[in-house]
Amino acid sequence: MHATEREEAILAALERSGFVSYRDLEASLDASPATIRRDLSRLEEAGLLRRVHGGAKAAGDDTRADGQPLALQGTPFDKSIALHLAAKRAIGKAAAALCQPGEGVIIDGGTTTYQMCDHLAGKGLQVLTNSLHIVNALLPQDGTQLLVPSGTIFREQNIILAPGGEHSMPSFFASKAFIGAAAVSPRAIFQADAVLVASQRRFLEIAEEVILLVDSSKFAGQSGAIVCPLDRIDRVITDKGADPTMLEALAKAGVRQIDLVDT
Repeated sequence: MHATEREEAILAALERSGFVSYRDLEASLDASPATIRRDLSRLEEAGLLRRVHGGAKAAGDDTRADGQPLALQGTPFDKSIALHLAAKRAIGKAAAALCQPGEGVIIDGGTTTYQMCDHLAGKGLQVLTNSLHIVNALLPQDGTQLLVPSGTIFREQNIILAPGGEHSMPSFFASKAFIGAAAVSPRAIFQADAVLVASQRRFLEIAEEVILLVDSSKFAGQSGAIVCPLDRIDRVITDKGADPTMLEALAKAGVRQIDLVDT
């Protein structure tokens, strides 16, 4: 079993129960204790779990060690919304145009995906989202059906996440998932917080096509924890300010289509 396969198995076990023991990992992975310790170290460094006595537990928790509510890393929504706004609006409009009437879609929380909302009226969509900002924007639209996962509300982003590793998504399969990222490199997309990573990975599991919405400022290289490699992204929508070298790297990594919008 390769390292990537072992890591996926470890994270899957944590998602089911929130804790996994060294003994269980040795039995299920058919790997040596030293190999498992290295796997857990890598995942802990990426912010995807915490090693504890006897094993590992899911990275998220409802409180910090000092008893204060857990807060997400990254720029709060109300500060991020005004950054690169013209580009985000153009990207959101282009993304909304891809939605077909009556389609089931996922719209991940974020200030770029949020810009889709004004352009979705009249399409009769089923929308799964973890963003209360997006819920509030879509509620006035007659015919738009809304679903949300269970979990904790993080006020910085006004987003619903399940930090304990539980599988919190409703029974839903989307033809398209629209997601954002904190950063994009030639090999992967990143988020600033491990809890966001876990949520986006669950969205990827239940979507046929994954569409990444990022303005050109996000092509600054590696930052944060890896959500997925670029070959899991089917389409990228960005603005014409994107670095041509980076766009070439996206195509070489397996992204099938790249849309550049005017701002």
